[in-house]
Amino acid sequence: MKRKLVLWAKNTQDEKMLIGIELLEKVNKVNIHCFPEEVATEAFYNQLMNIWRDGDMDLPEHNVIERDLSITESILPDDILVDRTDIVNRAKTEWHFVVLSSKMNEMYSEELAELKDKVSQLTKFDGGVWDEMKGFWGKVQGQVNEKNLFREHANSLREKTNELFDQLKVLKTDLEKEFKERSKVVYQEFNGMLDNVGEKIDKDLGLKPIFEELKTIQNKFKDADFTREDRKKIWKRLDGYFKVVKEKRFGDSAPGAANAYERIKRRYDGLLAAIDKMQMSINRDQDEMNFQQKKINTTDGQLEQEIRMAKLQMIKQRMESKNLKLQDMEATKKSLEERMEKEKAKQAERDMKKEVAKAKKDVKDKIALEIKEKEAAREKDDDKLSKAAQDLSNPAPIEPTEEQVAAVKAKAAGTKTEEE
Repeated sequence: MKRKLVLWAKNTQDEKMLIGIELLEKVNKVNIHCFPEEVATEAFYNQLMNIWRDGDMDLPEHNVIERDLSITESILPDDILVDRTDIVNRAKTEWHFVVLSSKMNEMYSEELAELKDKVSQLTKFDGGVWDEMKGFWGKVQGQVNEKNLFREHANSLREKTNELFDQLKVLKTDLEKEFKERSKVVYQEFNGMLDNVGEKIDKDLGLKPIFEELKTIQNKFKDADFTREDRKKIWKRLDGYFKVVKEKRFGDSAPGAANAYERIKRRYDGLLAAIDKMQMSINRDQDEMNFQQKKINTTDGQLEQEIRMAKLQMIKQRMESKNLKLQDMEATKKSLEERMEKEKAKQAERDMKKEVAKAKKDVKDKIALEIKEKEAAREKDDDKLSKAAQDLSNPAPIEPTEEQVAAVKAKAAGTKTEEE
């Protein structure tokens, strides 16, 4: 965006002149350089356009008019007339933005200088200063995104901010090394305590004292400083021992063995009751506000009115706090509803898998039964075939019938008589 303009103009006496308008953004003013026609040669005009407008050059002696930059008034005096008033008006608007943007850059530069002093005085990492730096850059980035800062200003602020972040990162790295060393010591301490608990569980010592010991360790664990990885490992062991002890104490009825959906549902029902109570409390505050407002509107005493105004503000603050809590509760309610739906879906999926597994087992059992019945039938047929084959290889003697025996006897008796 140009900070200088070169235009042909004339005065009220219709005398031609060449003017150069220059923005002085730091003081919110413009300088109007006026060159009479005898100085304004073509060569001089080209010098202003190509050299002065984009940089600087020595100018001959001339008249300079200083004007305030105003969004409502013209930057040219009434006795200087130009043909391209649109260019002048556009420059006025753009230069007003330039001034505001420059002031914003100065404001951020001053704030950044204060942050630089803070960072330079640090001997170890300070999370508060880090958060200040993040908040500062968030504001700058917002102005950059809305194009309220010029690119050169934004780049300069970014470079200086990155330098400070780099210094803080060095301090943060040193702090993380120290933190890891401390975490290692605490990690070994908690591992020793859990090893002791594990030995007691293996020896089948009293479960209630072990459970109380685990609760003590858990309370210490909450306040202990760990790295994320060390905390995760210790929690895994601690939670595992809790589950072992609960299972040994309560069996299948151990707390936590209930269906996940039912646990969430109980929490959800309790939350609904709490939401109802909170809403009733807010409604009571609203009634009280209405009452105090009515009294304020009708009271004549100034002191009483001021007291009621103070009470009204107290109730407002209390309501705002309760509304924030109610919003959190509503958000938790929504989260629990989503979790219940997920648990329903998971349970339905588990039930479906059970049904599929049962159907597969029924089919498998049916096929096995059919195979067994066919094998039994085949064995029975094999026995029959085996017996028939045996009968054919070893035929039983044939017994004569009574008629056959009588015929043989009669024949034998007749033969003997003839011989006699």
